[in-house]
Amino acid sequence: MTTHRLVCNVWHNILGTVPPALHVGDGDSVVTETLDAMGVDKDGVSRASGGNPMNGPIHVEGAAPGDRLLVEIVRMTPIRPMGWTRASLAANVVQPERVRDLPQSARTEWFIDIEAGTVSLAAPVAGLEHLVLPLDPMIGCFGVAPDRGQAFSTATSAENGGNMDYRGFGPGTKIWFPVFVPGALFFLGDCHAVQGDGEIVGTGVETAMEVEVRLSVVKGTKIVWPRAETDEAILTVGNARPLDQALQHATTEMFDWLTGEYGLSGVAASHLMGQVIRYQVGNVFDPAYTMVAKIEKRWLPPKA
Repeated sequence: MTTHRLVCNVWHNILGTVPPALHVGDGDSVVTETLDAMGVDKDGVSRASGGNPMNGPIHVEGAAPGDRLLVEIVRMTPIRPMGWTRASLAANVVQPERVRDLPQSARTEWFIDIEAGTVSLAAPVAGLEHLVLPLDPMIGCFGVAPDRGQAFSTATSAENGGNMDYRGFGPGTKIWFPVFVPGALFFLGDCHAVQGDGEIVGTGVETAMEVEVRLSVVKGTKIVWPRAETDEAILTVGNARPLDQALQHATTEMFDWLTGEYGLSGVAASHLMGQVIRYQVGNVFDPAYTMVAKIEKRWLPPKA
């Protein structure tokens, strides 16, 4: 297994079938420096057009349609001491009659203290003078090329991943994506220093990161929607709008996981999910919303 460094000179505002920026072997690791959501690098230089420019794609040898690509997020290190957010709730997350009351959505700067592991407002805001948040890095947008030669904007998400903005996609998490094209063609970018559930201001604390991921092929085990695992839980992801459709996708994928790899009957899976499943909102800002279904491992039977 080899560790590669991906240095980008071209970035993509789509996830699609485009020429690979790097070829790696099954099980190899990749270290790369991302731009922020507006295409600004670690030195504050604008390098690409905004809208979540992606590093990649990375071609993983041996990956073929019908396989899974396992992405292990090894580490995420901020490489810029500043990040930014918008300063207002998104119009679609409040009651329609209250949209006119929202503040102007200006850009707000945040300090990122890597040594202390904290994130704080760069300029004081009344009532939040002492707000210091823990640094909690996550990847906002990542995934593989979709099926049938499609190219999906990095503003949205689908079965292939994309701009899911789920705050649980950070170091230590494993994510499986369905593979649709030879080599999988993996993209990543749009990293956040911290973010609340739903990305309800339209951003996390957007910044540039050095990210290390390990990419492995799981042969002949087709999935429909992304799956993930932490030390404590398994998770399934649905991306769609309206929100109930995203929930349906995540729930169905969890049902299939339990009745497939865990060998539960439909009745047993229903009983388990009905009492221990937890749902988390990944994103309710983008064209496709993201819902995550989660079950703690302590409730799971041994795999079949």
